Amino acid sequence: MAAAATPAAAASSQAPAAISTAEPEAGNEDCREVRVLQSLRGKICEAKNLLPYLGPNKMRDCFCTINLDQEEVYRTQVVEKSLSPFFSEEFYFEIPRTFQYLSFYVYDKNVLQRDLRIGKVAIKKEDLCNHSGKETWFSLQPVDSNSEVQGKVHLELKLNELITENGTVCQQLVVHIKACHGLPLINGQSCDPYATVSLVGPSRNDQKKTKVKKKTSNPQFNEIFYFEVTRSSSYTRKSQFQVEEEDIEKLEIRIDLWNNGNLVQDVFLGEIKVPVSVLRNDSSHQAWYLLQPRDNGNKSSKTDDLGSLRLNICYTEDYVLPSEYYSPLKTLLLKSPDVQPISASAAYILGEICRDKNDAVLPLVRLLLHHDKLVPFVTAVAELDLKDTQDANTIFRGNSLATRCLDEMMKIVGGHYLKVTLKSILDEICESSKSCEIDPIKLKEGDNVENNKENLRYYVDKLFNTIIKSSMSCPTVMCDIFYSLRQIATQRFPNDPHVQYSAVSSFVFLRFFAVAVVSPHTFHLRPHHPDAQTIRTLTLISKTIQTLGSWGSLSKSKSSFKETFMCEFFKMFQEEGYITAVKKFLDEISSTETKVSSGTSEPVHLKEGEMFKRAQGRTRIGKKNFKKRWFCLTSRELTYHKQPGKDAIYTIPVKNILAVEKLEESSFNKKNMFQVIHTEKPLYVQANNCVEANEWIDVLCRVSRCNQNRLSSFHPSAYLNGIWLCCQETSESTPGCKPCTAGVPADIQIDIDEDRETERIYSLFTLSLLKLQKMEEACGTIAVYQGPQKEPDDYSNFVIEDSVTTFKTIQQIKSIIEKLDEPHEKYRKKRSSSAKYGSKENPIIGKTS
Repeated sequence: MAAAATPAAAASSQAPAAISTAEPEAGNEDCREVRVLQSLRGKICEAKNLLPYLGPNKMRDCFCTINLDQEEVYRTQVVEKSLSPFFSEEFYFEIPRTFQYLSFYVYDKNVLQRDLRIGKVAIKKEDLCNHSGKETWFSLQPVDSNSEVQGKVHLELKLNELITENGTVCQQLVVHIKACHGLPLINGQSCDPYATVSLVGPSRNDQKKTKVKKKTSNPQFNEIFYFEVTRSSSYTRKSQFQVEEEDIEKLEIRIDLWNNGNLVQDVFLGEIKVPVSVLRNDSSHQAWYLLQPRDNGNKSSKTDDLGSLRLNICYTEDYVLPSEYYSPLKTLLLKSPDVQPISASAAYILGEICRDKNDAVLPLVRLLLHHDKLVPFVTAVAELDLKDTQDANTIFRGNSLATRCLDEMMKIVGGHYLKVTLKSILDEICESSKSCEIDPIKLKEGDNVENNKENLRYYVDKLFNTIIKSSMSCPTVMCDIFYSLRQIATQRFPNDPHVQYSAVSSFVFLRFFAVAVVSPHTFHLRPHHPDAQTIRTLTLISKTIQTLGSWGSLSKSKSSFKETFMCEFFKMFQEEGYITAVKKFLDEISSTETKVSSGTSEPVHLKEGEMFKRAQGRTRIGKKNFKKRWFCLTSRELTYHKQPGKDAIYTIPVKNILAVEKLEESSFNKKNMFQVIHTEKPLYVQANNCVEANEWIDVLCRVSRCNQNRLSSFHPSAYLNGIWLCCQETSESTPGCKPCTAGVPADIQIDIDEDRETERIYSLFTLSLLKLQKMEEACGTIAVYQGPQKEPDDYSNFVIEDSVTTFKTIQQIKSIIEKLDEPHEKYRKKRSSSAKYGSKENPIIGKTS
């Protein structure tokens, strides 16, 4: 993927298009508007036992992609020379469209030719829930072009009775192929589709063909084909028209979709098979069908074992109701920081009962941040953590609710801090070819270890000095939490003078800067995954930086390195000046003093990446084309460049953006397009995939949503050849024909969709009702039984400090969840009844071979 979606992407709050459900009486019906939001979170862990090359060099250079149907939306780094590559890459993104399959492809990187697909894991959307939150080994399946399908076909069948000139009866099957929707991209571009229509039966195979539709994934065919079905040997006017049952059962219509290859071989896009027997009881049949793989397209004969892929997948689909439905649950959650003890609060209980604490942390942190409640909550749960910490040297080293909340908070609010602090130096490291390898075993022929050591020290010093001078850029909410951690750590270990520093350095160095250095792409600090040598350099720098920031290692003059060569290298940094600098930095970022802005604050970098844009001016021959450009968005301006780091070719001040909207595919026969409407001509942009397009639209909308003179309507298509394609108006200045979709301006520091986050928390409580019930029973057991615990297994895994208060909170949670269940159930019933089987929203899954 050109702009991979990662955990850092979780910081942005996407808002895919809402699905509206109109209600006649708002007061006693379920919802006036429900948004259906999908997201995917997980980890591509590793592959093993991949098929080796034949010959002496058996190793492969592997990477993995995530695909929605056939559209790639994420790509890992390349792991070189391995048949068991360890990827260990987390991902998170909003899914902005419907899909049938979530697929993971393992590729072998090829520099000179097309990358080779080794195998795939394809999971049906409805089966994703079976794997949610669990690490699972999946066997790789062969990649067969006949099984790589997506999209749907709109078809109508009729059976007519005709009388020929000589008086005999001819029964005629009428096949009307109307349209297709959602066909795949071919080599990144919309395809040139056509369909073959066949009547298949015993001893017959009549085939006809539609015209080719150019450059579209949603072709409108509207072509009718006629097939003779049966002939009757005699005919009388009195007889009723009937089709013989056995003939009907043996005939079927087959539609095959193809991409016209022009000079190369046509590519199969999918097929459907419809038995003529569907007309048994009706004179006509009309429906949408999902395209299916070709005969045996997904059932290959015995093949070699292609290896396995270990994945952790968590797919969620939330039905977000209007705000008023969530008030009771939000109120209860936002009271959590004030509950005594904190373990009896709704927010803490959520973390206790969720199978994976990360599921609870993501929505909880955003909701508490949105309402300025995160600092007191994290302080309280961190204090609870410290009660069980016996050694000051291990402070905040585990994966508790407190540490995970802090990690997520730093990803959300610390993105700009990382950019202004690390980006320029990481760019220098990634774009230079200096070798920094100091492991004698890994040195290449001709390498000089002393030169490498100097290179590494230069980078470490440069990064370290930038970090310790960056306190003015540290976000206020991070400083506030670091101050609280420092205070409670000192209270817990009053005789340890260093603990006030190690409590903060455990997060800011180990869990923030060091992680960003070793994986800059994850935090949007670099556009692409670094190569293997650069990753090694960044790993060595990260190890040194986190040890330099570890107060225990500096103050006690010993490092935690196991490798001898790293211990020797680290001795270069064990000087009093480094200890003083770290101490000063930690003092500054854990201070409650108000930071005064210098007045020359840099613009916040929000997003960057490679996309295609349509030419703004006219070319020599008068035709405007699309060119690949590097886009960069800050809080002040949107620019595009020929290459990263080059001067901007074109700049749009953010204050001049009037609207950001999707562009209909029909405008240029290209998918994933959007338009930036500003005070000059609209800028038409094509993203690399639907996830990337959704992220760009979202972040551009959010950064410009408070602009003056924002448009209330827009044109969903382009103005071409003197006409708006959407409304056929001829004046370019004609007001838009469709309302803009952007929401109302936000008046908070962090723009978060609190209804969506509360809905996620409701879903988590619903999924964990059995555990909530066990916790409730445990409260009763503890409250009633006064002697030693006889059967602790039922509740020993829960933290219950005050059984009475905890019991009351659980009762409140259960009551609120029951009330929220009602509108959800009403919506589910309405949704299932409104989407008729065979409609575009709920197409028929046709028969497969």
